[in-house]
Parts: sequence; structure tokens; C-alpha cells
Amino acid sequence: VQLVESGGGLVQAGGSLRLSCAASGRTSSSYSMGWFRQAPGKEREFVATISWTGGNTYFGDSVKGRFTISRDNAKNTVYLQMNSLTPEDTAIYYCAAPGRPYTILGLTTVGYWGQGTQVTVSS
Repeated sequence: VQLVESGGGLVQAGGSLRLSCAASGRTSSSYSMGWFRQAPGKEREFVATISWTGGNTYFGDSVKGRFTISRDNAKNTVYLQMNSLTPEDTAIYYCAAPGRPYTILGLTTVGYWGQGTQVTVSS
């Protein structure tokens, strides 16, 4: 599975951004997918994941209520809608998928990473 992110950029606090992750390769619709982020000097942090059917979503505590995740299996694309952004959301955002199909995505199950896209929130 190859993952390519897009949609990062610079936004003011309180603003919104939508990230996209296009998947190709193996049957990506069989894979849960999600997002992690890493800020300078910090460990990589789980942000959100969505199941292969799109019926289940999970979010990290720091983004609950502000971020949503969705997928369009016809386009092999996953989206992360980020609202009410704060400077603490500044990080490189990585799209990820587990190493096996029909597996919940987590730090211990990641098998594929995108190259990352920078999100910068100014105060």
C-alpha cells in the first residue's frame, strides 16, 4: 500500500484544514487507515483512525470534538477534517495503514506510512 498525503499548510488559530491521503497498491478498501502526527521534540502521536468499512472511527483525546475522519473507498482516499485548530496542533501529519487488512490501526500495527505533510497553526 502506498500512501500520499496532501492538504497541509499554514492556518491561523481557530481555522480549519482538510488533509487527504490517497492510497494505492493492494486493495486499500480492506485496510483501516488513519493519521498520526509528530511535533518537534515530541513522540509520534495517534490522531484518528477509520475502519475499512468506514463504520467506526476513533480519535486521540487531544483532537476529540474538533477533528473528523472519513473515507471514500471509490477514490481510495481518506480525509482528516481539522477544525478549531490551535498552535498545539502544529506538527507533521502522517497517513498510515496497518500491515495487514482487516486490522485496527494503532502504533503497534502500522505497516505503511505516508511521507507526511506539515501543518502549522499560527497564534
